[in-house]
Amino acid sequence: MIGKAPGGLYWQRQGPYLCSVQLPTASYLTPEALTTFIRLALAEDVGDGDHSALSSIPAEARNRAHLLVKGEGILAGMALAPLVFEEVDPTLQFTPLLHDGAAVKPGDIAFTVEGPARSILTAERLVINCMQRMSGIATYTAHLNTLLAGTKAQLLDTRKTTPNFRICEKWAVLIGGGVNHRYGLFDMIILKDNHVDYAGGVAQAIAATHAYLAKTGRQLPIEIETRSLAEVQQALDAGGIDRIMLDNMSPDQLREAVALIGGRYPTEASGGITEQTIGEVARTGVDYISVGALTHSVKSLDLSLKAY
Repeated sequence: MIGKAPGGLYWQRQGPYLCSVQLPTASYLTPEALTTFIRLALAEDVGDGDHSALSSIPAEARNRAHLLVKGEGILAGMALAPLVFEEVDPTLQFTPLLHDGAAVKPGDIAFTVEGPARSILTAERLVINCMQRMSGIATYTAHLNTLLAGTKAQLLDTRKTTPNFRICEKWAVLIGGGVNHRYGLFDMIILKDNHVDYAGGVAQAIAATHAYLAKTGRQLPIEIETRSLAEVQQALDAGGIDRIMLDNMSPDQLREAVALIGGRYPTEASGGITEQTIGEVARTGVDYISVGALTHSVKSLDLSLKAY
């Protein structure tokens, strides 16, 4: 169970213990969403039972284990791990030794867990899978953020996430110092190239969107993707938007577009931006840079749960 504790921390009950952990305050990180994710993931892995543990480990056996860091990077998933252990067995005792966002190196110990041996083994793989992937994302996010130093640009993630694992991947971006873009199709309108082409143009897409929002009574931010300076001008002429995306533009084009927009709307650069190009893109004056590779092309951080 998770609840709010004094000082903006969240707390979670670990058997008889009350353990304070930092959780970013993103709207999607609700107790219900985290519980649903964990239960579905355990159902996928455990099925009708962890027969390896059930067959080889006595029911009364109690043991302990710790999470060994085997790579260098930024740790993520420390607030998620105890929730997994608790779901498997509320009597497991989880002791955090590091925190989300900590810089780690080989040999560091992130946490210890103690209790029924079967339960530790059943929870092991889900905890490691989540934390390795999340730590890889946080590590890459933190690295790209260093390349934005001296600029106003903020690093955004995208919807290029693993199905049913988005909650953890976007959480990891936050831990690494990035900014979450929309969570899904429901919480923001982004009129991308295909929307614009199907609608008949930039102005038509924006007009249709306003009509839809008025008809349905919804209030959602609107972002329009533009592919040229001509489309930027069309977006400015139409108005009624909240952000302009500048897609697959060269640094020179980005600078022209930023000048043309003149601060009337926040700007977002996107499209094939890499660690080799992100610094130059940031120096064009854009407000945001979205990078799909944050969640679709990262290397997991090597972690291992070891008995001791």
